[in-house]
Amino acid sequence: MKLNDLIEMYEEKKKIHGDKAYLHVSEIFEESRKRYKSEYLSSPRAARLRAQGKTPDAEQSWKPFKGANFEKLVLYIIKQEVELMGLRCIFGDKLLRPGNLPAELSAVYRNLLVRYGQYSLLPDADLVIYKPKTCKVIGIVSCKTTLRERIAQTAYWKLKLSQDPLTMHIKGYFITADEDKDLVKSLSSPSVSRNRIIVEHELDGTYVFHEVEESEKVKSFPSFIEDLKKAIMRE
Repeated sequence: MKLNDLIEMYEEKKKIHGDKAYLHVSEIFEESRKRYKSEYLSSPRAARLRAQGKTPDAEQSWKPFKGANFEKLVLYIIKQEVELMGLRCIFGDKLLRPGNLPAELSAVYRNLLVRYGQYSLLPDADLVIYKPKTCKVIGIVSCKTTLRERIAQTAYWKLKLSQDPLTMHIKGYFITADEDKDLVKSLSSPSVSRNRIIVEHELDGTYVFHEVEESEKVKSFPSFIEDLKKAIMRE
């Protein structure tokens, strides 16, 4: 089970569901889970663990695979439309070795730094969207299957970016499958989740791979590209 397998499954969903394929992203991972575990348990790695007297844990192996490939699938889905806007989208971990970056990414790195007095840190971001001509960062994107994985951390970095005149224009976005259904209930609901409250007040936009009660800040996934276009037009 590899990324290409997930992409093929997504393309099949598009053939069946068209523009509504995004509603079936969680299904893709659920459908691939059993196959991944079967392949893992028959892999050389699992055999080595058994030889060491250990029991291979397929579920524990599945979790990082799912997390890493969720963000890769998101990039696959948005990449073409982002580039049609004259922007570029990269994985945030491409910026983690500043000493070995090409000139373009080195400039992006410098434009994204958060300053702490004499120190500077790169904010955590699964995806970074920027203008290739100027290397100006437009937004950072966290891609998680559930909000509990990193929503507070995402909100923290958005807050830090907004406190510096050099980075205050950078948008903070969250794209999620919301598998815990934190975003189903709106702010008007008496049982609204703490995570929905956080994303409504701290982020520039949260986009969900299922139907939600939408607000200005929380929307179904297709609105991401439209909101990104609006952000570019305001510059």
